[in-house]
Amino acid sequence: MTQKLFTKNFVLLILGQLTSLFGNFILKLALSMYVLEITSSAAIFAGILSVATIPTIVLSPLGGILADRADRRNIMVALDGLTGMSVLCATLLLPESNALTVISVLLVILSVLGAFETPTVQACIPTMLQGDNIMKGNAVVNQVASLSYLVAPMLGGVLYAVFGLKPVMYASVVCFFITALFECFIKLSYQRSESKGGILSVVKQDFLSSMRYISKEQTNIAKMLLLTAFSRFFVMGITIVGLPFIVRTVLGLNAQYYGAAESSLAIATILGSVAAGLLAEKLKIHRLAILLASMGVFIIPAGIVFLCPVDSVIKYVVTIVSFCGMQIAISIFSIFAVSLIQQRTPNHLIGKVMAYTSTVTLCVQPIGQIIYGFLFDRFSNMIYLCFIPTGVIVCVVGMSAMGFFRKMEKEQQEVSV
Repeated sequence: MTQKLFTKNFVLLILGQLTSLFGNFILKLALSMYVLEITSSAAIFAGILSVATIPTIVLSPLGGILADRADRRNIMVALDGLTGMSVLCATLLLPESNALTVISVLLVILSVLGAFETPTVQACIPTMLQGDNIMKGNAVVNQVASLSYLVAPMLGGVLYAVFGLKPVMYASVVCFFITALFECFIKLSYQRSESKGGILSVVKQDFLSSMRYISKEQTNIAKMLLLTAFSRFFVMGITIVGLPFIVRTVLGLNAQYYGAAESSLAIATILGSVAAGLLAEKLKIHRLAILLASMGVFIIPAGIVFLCPVDSVIKYVVTIVSFCGMQIAISIFSIFAVSLIQQRTPNHLIGKVMAYTSTVTLCVQPIGQIIYGFLFDRFSNMIYLCFIPTGVIVCVVGMSAMGFFRKMEKEQQEVSV
């Protein structure tokens, strides 16, 4: 019998993710605007955000261990409740005299809680769903995140402009508490894991067992993690650093063009998520290599147009179309890659493996941004030297991975039989 995708548990999870992400996005936008107003420095807020990501990177493996050891429903309820309480306390303690300190502490706390939340949510999906529905479920979660990213900043900006910072923070508190309420009604099977020794012994044992599983028993998972990190390195470096630099500095276009570009990328992410859901039962694993190579194919025209004697608007349009194509491709690839990792990981290890996925991605993205920041500064008059070689490298790596994906497909077929 075919399992239903939108089960009660999954619907509650999606509704919780919708309110949680919406609360997060309006909160981050309001805080960024407030810090810019009182400091007139984008660098200060960027520095605060950078420092705040460190706890997530460091603590994610512990979050994975907790997700595999404790009741995942209770973890999600507790974390969202704590998030709501943290934002509420920060709102009440926010006089202008030490606003930056309060905001910095709040962002660090949210980063710590996020380190435990992300692997728990990702570990819940293969518990709730099975087979191709895991890919469809990940696609739906990605769609919800993209819709929140598209709508929340606009609405958050309006709320901040009309009411100011504190009302927006109170609104985010309500979102987090609603999320916790939704999660209270989720029902997941839970079997208490036996543990020998103290906490440090348990952490060491779980860490070693999960690393042994990835490095020796399921090396394909490690290779998939590396390919996912590879794609994120190039795509996020080019997109996050390159897009604003090209639109505002190289092409000299105004903020409206940049806003339209960001909205286009958000829509492309949604389209990629929808496509991933539709292709869940049809896309063969070996075609992921073609999908990876297509990211490079989309990057190349963005370089070629800067070799042509055309005006800025045409260069802008070609660049945005290229970036959107690349965004669609990486959305589909990422959803399938995560879903394959989830399908190949047993329930008692899924939280830890998902934590490694998040950690690798978080570590790789800033490195890509730093390198591409240097490259775009160095070749600001020859942008094609940033795009064309990158596109060729991604294409070559993608097609080189064809043998790996064919092997994975064969193993998947053997398991199914």
